[in-house]
Parts: sequence; structure tokens; C-alpha cells
Amino acid sequence: MINNADLLLTNIGQLLTMDDGLNRAKRGEEMNKLPLIENGAIAITDGEISFIGSSDEAKSILAKEVINCDGKLVTPGLVDPHTHLVFGGSREHEISLKQQGVSYLDILKQGGGILSTVRETRNASEQSLIDKGLFHLDRLFSYGITTLEAKSGYGLDKETELKQLKVIKELHKQHDMDLVPTFLGAHAIPEEYKQNPDAFLLEMLNLLPLIKEQQLAEFVDIFCETGVFTVEQSKQFLLKAKDAGFQVKIHADEIDPLGGTEMAVEVDAISAEHLVGASDYGIEKLAASNTIAVLLPGTTFYLGKEQFARARDMIDQGGAVTISTDFNPGSSPTENIQFIMNLAMLKLKMTPEEIWNAVTTNAAYAINRGNKAGKLIVGRQADIVLWDATNYHYVPYHYGVNHVQRVFKNGKMVYERRNLCD
Repeated sequence: MINNADLLLTNIGQLLTMDDGLNRAKRGEEMNKLPLIENGAIAITDGEISFIGSSDEAKSILAKEVINCDGKLVTPGLVDPHTHLVFGGSREHEISLKQQGVSYLDILKQGGGILSTVRETRNASEQSLIDKGLFHLDRLFSYGITTLEAKSGYGLDKETELKQLKVIKELHKQHDMDLVPTFLGAHAIPEEYKQNPDAFLLEMLNLLPLIKEQQLAEFVDIFCETGVFTVEQSKQFLLKAKDAGFQVKIHADEIDPLGGTEMAVEVDAISAEHLVGASDYGIEKLAASNTIAVLLPGTTFYLGKEQFARARDMIDQGGAVTISTDFNPGSSPTENIQFIMNLAMLKLKMTPEEIWNAVTTNAAYAINRGNKAGKLIVGRQADIVLWDATNYHYVPYHYGVNHVQRVFKNGKMVYERRNLCD
């Protein structure tokens, strides 16, 4: 038992530690279990968690500051494992096309979609992208996210892809949020390579030595989908990325069941993402693998689709599942991970327990941060959220609002909701 601390949170109604003793993502039935302390307390010293236990046990701790949580919920900081944080412009002008029933792939063919954002990002200065990223990171903090993955992919050329990755690296330095960078140069086929996508993939592969040398990305991703890259193109691209020393991810089976889910397992991808169109066989293969399913219900919702990813089948067959905002300017323009939790309950048919595991420990493992984020453990960095809710069921139940009261990152309070009269 410690005697002194910088900060003590006490009288916690439910303290979700997520400390299950596992050194991997939770799978299947494991996702329905939550390590929880009633009437809990947690102490922070020098930015790290120094005590976890009951409020009664914490009475002997002398702290410089004490916060009475009034019986409210406390959890680890949330982890968002799939975002497109850095981009130029926005795409509200596409709303009318979507309302007319124009599909995402048809918008892409018209030079909209990703290609529209590519043009804006190519023209944007590095400083303007940094300023925009800082604004969005502050908002992501406000919803309880303390660690996130950020992809490039709106450059589709050497200069702009490197610019995006450098901006992500600079944002990681300037902002308290922990950012995990992913190179998604193969996000779409640029107009100048429409007739020769293999040449474009080679250009992106040629960037990998420089990206590795400058430590600009940990992961390499590719968009495997109709009208973008085939399963075989994606497989060869990811295998070469692995040979270059990167772990790999894949945008797979978002719209059509091409077999990207199965291929993700074959190349031992750390995660397969979207998976709305994953086949029965793909889900079976996924459940028997180490690959984590990253599901993005906000994207399906925003695109007006009826079919959501089959989370129930994935979990019931023993798979590891997480969820994400997919924050991006075209198909999921939201930083609100709590709304994604609502959708996971209503549309993915996930239980509250599965949802909390999905946005903490499983999300952390999906970006190789399982030993750092997503759990409250003595000795770890103090990434903590105090919620304006008395129990963990309430957050996915009450939709469309922000339930966060305070957010602590490395023991420092980085967000506090203010009353209107403050």
C-alpha cells in the first residue's frame, strides 16, 4: 500500500479495470466478462497508476488532490483503432448525391469520395493539416479517447503521403493524445494510374524504406475492394510490406465479399477492418486466427446501408472484435466513439460487456498497444475516464450525447466538461 499520491479518485461506483490477466485480445465468450471493482478507488503518482482497490483500502493514502467521484463510473481511456485523422477540406457537398441514392463507388468514379479529399490534402500546407489535426484531437479527447491509430492515404503520391505521416508524427509530439501511425498509401487508385494500378502499388512500396528509416509508420494498410485493389494485389502488397519490417492491416470486404477477410488471416494481419461483406468462411477463418476484427458501424450508418458487419457471428464463433469511429471526411465524419458504442449495441447486437472490451483492451491490441493502453494496472500510464453515469450499461444505452465528465492522460486532466454558467 502506498502512503502518498498526486491524485486520488475515490468513491467510484464502478471501476472497470479491464485487467483480465490476459496478454492478448479477448475472444468469444471472454468478451462478455468485465473485471470490475464496486466502490473503488485509484491513485496516480508521477503520471502512473500507483494504487487500485476499494475506497475503504484507500483511506490511508495521502494525496495532493482528492476527487470524490460520487458513485460514478471510471474506466480506462478509450482506444480508437481506425481513424483517418489527417486530411484537407471536407465533403459535405456529397450529401445531396448520397440523398439521391448515388453509391460510394459511383461518387468515387465521378472524382469525388477519396479522390476529392486527395486533391484538398495535396494542396494543404503541413501547418494547416497540423492545426486541423489538433482541433480534431481535442474533440476526440472530449469523448474519452486517449489513444488512437491514424492512417495516411489521402496523398496517393510520394510527397503527400510523406507529408501526412510527418503531420501525424508532429501531432504526436504536440498533443497529449497517443497516436499510432499507419501508412495507407494504397487507399485508392489515383487518376493518373487508373490504367496501371500495379505501377502505383510499386511506387507506394518504394516508399517503405524511407518510412522505416524516418520511423513514420508502424503499420501498412491497403484498401481491398471492388474498383480499388484485388485480393491478389493486396496480398502481394502486404507480404512485401511485412518483408520490409512492418506489421500489416487491411480494409477488407467493406462492400463486396471478395475474400479479403480470408486473405487477412493468411498473411497474419494484426487486424482486418470493415468486414461488412465477410463470408461465412471468412468469419470462420477469422475466429480461428490471431487477426482482430475492427468493425466500423458508423460508416455503415452514415452510408445508409441496411447490412451491418456480423459481429454476433464473429464473437459467437470465438473471434476477437473491436469497434472504431473510422473518423474520416467522407463516410464517417464523427469523433464520437460513444455513438459508435450505441450502434454496436443496436445494430451489431453486441452486449454492453462486449462493447466495453471492444473500445478498451481489444482496441489496444489491434494497434499493438495492449501492454500500454486499454487497462488500468498499477505501474501503467494513468489514462482514465470519469463518466457522468453510475454504471457501465448506461453509456451504450443513452445515445447521442457525451457522457464524459473528466479525462486524464498520463495523470494530467486534459478534458473537463463545464457547466453552461461556468
